[in-house]
Order: sequence, then structure tokens, then C-alpha cells
Amino acid sequence: MVAGACESFMHPVAIAGFWRIQALSTRNGDPAGSSRPFDLERDGTVMSEGAACFVLESERHALERGATILGEIIGFGQSLDAYHLIAPDGTGSGAARAMRLALREAHLEPTEIDWVVAHGTATPLNDLSEVRAMKLALGEAAYDIPITGLKSMTGHMLGASGAVNVLAAVEAMRVGMIAPTINLHTPDPELDLDFVPLTARHKDVNVVMTNAFGFGGQNGSLVVRTYSAIA
Repeated sequence: MVAGACESFMHPVAIAGFWRIQALSTRNGDPAGSSRPFDLERDGTVMSEGAACFVLESERHALERGATILGEIIGFGQSLDAYHLIAPDGTGSGAARAMRLALREAHLEPTEIDWVVAHGTATPLNDLSEVRAMKLALGEAAYDIPITGLKSMTGHMLGASGAVNVLAAVEAMRVGMIAPTINLHTPDPELDLDFVPLTARHKDVNVVMTNAFGFGGQNGSLVVRTYSAIA
């Protein structure tokens, strides 16, 4: 199957809606620095457009056709906390549940995660809620796992964001380098994890968790791993 997502969002009505709920950055004089996930001075997200698609198939099918296997999906978790129409649950409990379910299906401990690609919208409430969720789900390991707010570079592609996160995960596993969270100049004392600030980092990456959360308390976490042939 071919699986992925695309989003084309640039319409005045849609932009006005996100502005009305105070989700957009107003840093209009500094467009390149507007999206600031996990930064103390974050003030909202920046809308964008994008797409990513993947071919998903069984190992046997891929090997029979001589495919280059980029990675494997080993765990998925979802939850719906229905906390509020647009605001996240400040405790992070719903998002944490999705992350725990993904780890459970993957049969992994938090210490086995090499990198987290965060949802990281750069809104004050969302980033705080996600950090609390990661601490609940990953425990003390949350402080040792590098985490990237990819939207600092791509903006928020809404429905396409989760697929692009997976693309970043697959590429990190391939090249041994994890993307940074750019524009993170002023750390927020409440967000005290390793967000790979400003500069990409060389790292052997074998297991990645990606997060995608949405309005209405929709939470999804996916765990992908480098492929190794089963004996």
C-alpha cells in the first residue's frame, strides 16, 4: 500500500481561523525566526504546506521484488482524551498514553529510543503539554533522549506533519544525523529536555518515536526502526 499525507492550507479563511484562536505567531518582522518550538519566547505556530508518502509492504514482498528497505514500523499508539475542542490537556496524560501504547506494541523500553521527533507546534500550551507527556511516558529516560521540534524548520503542515516526521526519522536512520530545533535561543526553564538546539547532531539512530497530536485531543505516536533481516 501507499500511505502518507498532504496538506494545502493557504486560504484566507483557514488562516483567519487559526489567528482567531491565537495559534499563530505574530513575529511578522522575523519570518525565519517565527517558528520557535520549546523556546521561552515562542508565541505560536507558522502554517505551511507539504507532503510525504511511503510504500508499506511485508518483509517478504519487499525482499522478493528486491526493494531497498528503509526501515520498519514496529509500534503505534493512539488515544483520544477529548479534553477541549482546541486546547491540549495540560497534564499531557492523553498524549503520554499514546506514547506508552506505541512502546508497548514495539516491545521497547524508553531507554531504547534514540530520537524523538516531537509534535512541537511552538504554541505555549502545546509545547508544555507535550513535554509533560514525554516525561510521563518516558520517565527519567526523557532527559537523555534527543528531541527535535521539526516544525521550527518546516512550519506546521497540519495533516502532512506526521508523515513528514516519519520521513525525517527514516532519513536520520539512513545518514546518522538528527535534525536540530532551530530558533531555540532562549531555553524555557519548564521545558528542560534535550531539544538539539540550533545545530544538527551526528548520531547513530536505530529507533525513532514520532508524535502527532491534533485538535480535540487526538494523539498518535509511531515507532520506527532500522531494518535488519530476520534470520
